[in-house]
Amino acid sequence: MSLNKQLGGWRVVLCLMACLWVVPALASELTLSEGTESRTLSLDEIESSPLIHAELRHPEGPAGRFSGVDLDTLLAEHGLAEADRVRFIAHDGYTTFLTPQQRREKQYLFVTRLNGEPIALDDLGPFMLIVPDDVEAVREGTEPMTRWIWAIREVSVR
Repeated sequence: MSLNKQLGGWRVVLCLMACLWVVPALASELTLSEGTESRTLSLDEIESSPLIHAELRHPEGPAGRFSGVDLDTLLAEHGLAEADRVRFIAHDGYTTFLTPQQRREKQYLFVTRLNGEPIALDDLGPFMLIVPDDVEAVREGTEPMTRWIWAIREVSVR
C-alpha cells in the first residue's frame, strides 16, 4: 500500500475524531442576538448566575432534576432585560416569543442541565425554556405549552 493511501486513511480517522469532538461543543453554545449584533455564550457563561432546580417530568418526555437560570436574570446579565420582545428559536425552526408582561406573570427557567449533566440532544437539549409552576396545568390542558420550547439555539431580542 502506498504511503499516500495510508495517510489518506488516517486523515479520514482524524477528521471523524475532530467532528465528534466539535459537534457536542457547538451544541452547548447559545447565540444571543439584538438587531444585527450577535454573540455566542458558552454553557459556563450562561450558568454564571446561581442555578435553580426543579424536579419534574417534562410534558414531552424527559424527567428528573432540571437545572438552569432564571430567564430574567440571564437577560439582565447580558443587557437585554428591557427588551420589548424576546424570541426563542429552536434548532428545528420552531419559535416562540415573550413580552415583558408575560415574563412578569411567571418565572421562566432557562434550563441548561438535566440530572446534573448538560442536556443531550436526544433529551430535547441543548437548552430549554420551561415554567416549572405550570407543569401540572400543562399536562391537564388548562395551561398552554406554547411558550415552552426545547432545543434552543438562539435568543433574539428587540
